[in-house]
This record gives sequence, C-alpha cells and structure tokens, in this order.
Amino acid sequence: MWDEDGNEFIDFCCSWGPLILGHANDDVLKKVSDVMALGTSFGTPTVLETELARLIVDNHRFVEKIRFVSSGTEATMSAIRMARGYTGRNKVIKFEGCYHGHVDSLLVKAGSGLATLGTSTSAGIPEGFANETIVLPLNDTIAIDEAISSYGNDIACIIIEPIPANNGLLLQDKEFLTYLRKVCSDNGILLFFDEVISGFRVGFEGAAGLYDIEPDIMAFGKIIGGGFPVGAYAAKKEIMSHISPEGPVYQAGTLSGNPVAMAAGIAQLTACLQDGFYEQMESKTAEFVNNIQSFADENKLPFHMFHVGSVFWASFSNKNRVQNADDIDPNSADRFKHFFDELIARGVYIGPSGYEVGFVSAAHTAEDLQTAADAFKSALAIAYGI
Repeated sequence: MWDEDGNEFIDFCCSWGPLILGHANDDVLKKVSDVMALGTSFGTPTVLETELARLIVDNHRFVEKIRFVSSGTEATMSAIRMARGYTGRNKVIKFEGCYHGHVDSLLVKAGSGLATLGTSTSAGIPEGFANETIVLPLNDTIAIDEAISSYGNDIACIIIEPIPANNGLLLQDKEFLTYLRKVCSDNGILLFFDEVISGFRVGFEGAAGLYDIEPDIMAFGKIIGGGFPVGAYAAKKEIMSHISPEGPVYQAGTLSGNPVAMAAGIAQLTACLQDGFYEQMESKTAEFVNNIQSFADENKLPFHMFHVGSVFWASFSNKNRVQNADDIDPNSADRFKHFFDELIARGVYIGPSGYEVGFVSAAHTAEDLQTAADAFKSALAIAYGI
C-alpha cells in the first residue's frame, strides 16, 4: 500500500485482518462491481444474503443458522442478548485480554479477586451494565469454578476469543477450551466463541474447527465481508429460533445483509474454500515467522514470534508461551515503538501497537515475505542495539 506521501509499504495490518486475499483482489472487485451496478441497498433481503449464508452453513459443521449484521461489535451485542433471552439469565463471563467490541457490558475490567464483577473502562457506561459481567483471568479453571459457584444460576454465557488476538496472541491450551465446553454443558450455560478475528482466518471453521470444539454461539466479522463492513452471529437452530420474527428477542438493522458486502464475502470465501488454501497460508506464515525467529535466537534476543494459521505476533520477551495479559511485559512498549519506526523506514507496515497481531495474506509473495523478514531483522538489530 501507499501513503499520502507516496511511500510504499508491505502491509501486514490488512485492515485488521479481513483482507485475507490482499488489497483490491480481482475476483472480489469484479463481484462487487457487478452487484453494485444493480443497487447498493434495498432494506429488504436479497438472494446474495442467502447465498453467503448457505456458503457458510454448508461448509461449517457447527453453524446451523446465521444472522448478518454490520460489524463484529453488533454481532457480539446481538448474540449476548440472544443468550440472555434463550436462557432467561443475566450475567456473562468474559476473560481478561479478550476484546469483544465496544458493547457496554463487555467494556469492563476485573477488580481484585478471582471471580469479580466488572467495572467499566469507558465513560458513558453505567456501572449497572458492567455489573452484569464477570471478568476472569484466562487459563484459570479455579476462577471459573468459583464464578459458577457464586453466580451459576444467573450466568447466560461464557464468551471468549478462542484464539485471543486483541491483546497480543494469547494462545490457549485446547484443554482449557475443552474445560469451558464441559462446565457450560454441565451448568446450562451457553459457550460463546467470538471468532471475529479467528473465524475463516485459521481455517474455514475457525478456532472451533481447529480445536474440534463445538460452541453454542459464534460471532463472525472481518473476512466474511471481503473488506466491507459486516458481522454475523450463528448458533444451533434451537437457539437462533429465539430471534425475531421467530422468537421474542429483537434484532434488526437496515444495512444488515447489505448486497455489496454480501457479494464481497461470497467472492472471498469461495476463494478460501479452494483446496489447500489454508495449508498454503499456514506454511508461508510459518516460514516467515521462523525466518525472523532464527535471527533472534542466533543473537540471543529476548524476542519471540507467535503464530497460528496466518496470524502472527511479535513479543518482546524471551517467553515461549504467553497465555495471559499479565504475561506481557509493559516495558516492552518502548522497544516496540523503536522497532515500529524502523519497520516503517524500511517499507513494512504492521499495526501501530505492540499488542496488535499481524496478518499474512494470499497476496504476499515469497519475495514480499523475504523482504519483510529482512526488514524485521534489521529493525530488531537496531531496537536491541546490536
């Protein structure tokens, strides 16, 4: 991509993830152009909405019904309402280090103790909203047991990014996610996977497919719009039947299922379904990451690259596992700033925060990735003064 001054960059932000085929993909642009010529919005369902829904339902074993909205935030907000309406319960468990959009009841942080009700982290959110949220540390089964013991009869769902990727890349053990599935099943709680980032990125079935764990509810976004604003939530038919007009839980949106976004999603997800697509994406991401990590290891730098599928994260630490937000060294931010500036100077763009992940796209060539890896290594050398 190019900035306003004409500087060229190899882009690993990829619009925060949705551009898995790269910028201005020919197939996506053609599909969008053809559809847009017929109209951009109608305020009523179109066949494109049904086509994209069918594409997802037919190729994702855990999705029985899906409803499109206009953003990931809207997807999680609507799905939380559905979980409460379905269960008749009020409280939600979320985890430190997981981000679920700017939903009032989910913009919270934990207080002291293991099973502590949330306090708001943004002005404009009544404490009463935040008090319906229980915030727990990741990878802590004792905290989950305590929360369920205290509030179990009023917990509607446990929401988690199964691959937390908004506060670093906090890869969880499958055993922890499996434990969540068990305690939810045992206590009549819905398990909610927020796959706005991981969905269709680490595989067509996202983290649910990667770990072979069936959630009750899923939220999607990013990739299913091919670069256009979109979101969706999905679940079993029994749960989704509680959404109006079938059920009593209201949700609507004038631009939900917008034909332009649906067209882009159809083109992009069709490409993702090609044989070997995700294997190739994982392979070239692993090669890119290992290239940089080898340099760091050879020079004994306290630096580690994590990745899953085509998602990666640069951690300025020698820890080879970072599973909780507290594991991230807050002092690493200063080194990241230096590192980021050096990457920009070398024509490589990543998200401008040490807590953001990067994304490899199908458009990144082997030459692009080698050039970028060389830039990473040079930037690391300067950031660490070697």
